[in-house]
Amino acid sequence: MSEIFTLSAYETSAAQFFETLLSHHTDLVLDVRLKNSNQLCGFTKQKDLEYLIPKITGAVYIHDLRFAPSSVLLDQYLQHLISWEDYFSRYIMQIREQDGTSAFQKTYADYHSVCILGTATKKRRSHSEALADFLSSDGTKA
Repeated sequence: MSEIFTLSAYETSAAQFFETLLSHHTDLVLDVRLKNSNQLCGFTKQKDLEYLIPKITGAVYIHDLRFAPSSVLLDQYLQHLISWEDYFSRYIMQIREQDGTSAFQKTYADYHSVCILGTATKKRRSHSEALADFLSSDGTKA
C-alpha cells in the first residue's frame, strides 16, 4: 500500500502547499474536489495545479471525480443539514458502492506517496480525510 496523506487546497500558502508535497516525496496528487476551477481555489485551480505540480515537485496531478462526494451529499454537509459523522458515513457508503478500494488499487497502486487533495478548513473537515482513512484501512472502516 502506498503512503497516503491529505492536504487541503484552502487556508494554505503556495509555499506550505508545495513544501508539504516535496517533504513527502509525493509522486501523485489526487484531486478529489468536486469543484476545483473557480476563483475561490486561488493557486489550487485545476489548470494551475496541472502545470505547477509537475514543474515544482515532479509529481503527477490527476483530478478523479470517482472519489468526489455527490453534489447532493456535499451540499447537505456545507449547508449544515448533516453532521460530519453523517457526511463521513454516507461518503464512505458511496465509495463502497462504487468499489472505490479496487478502483484506487487498479489505477494508483504504482504510486508510492499519494496526496489526496481536499477542502478542509479550520471550521470544516473534508471528505479527503475520510477517503484517506478508508483506503489506509483497506476499506474496512465503517
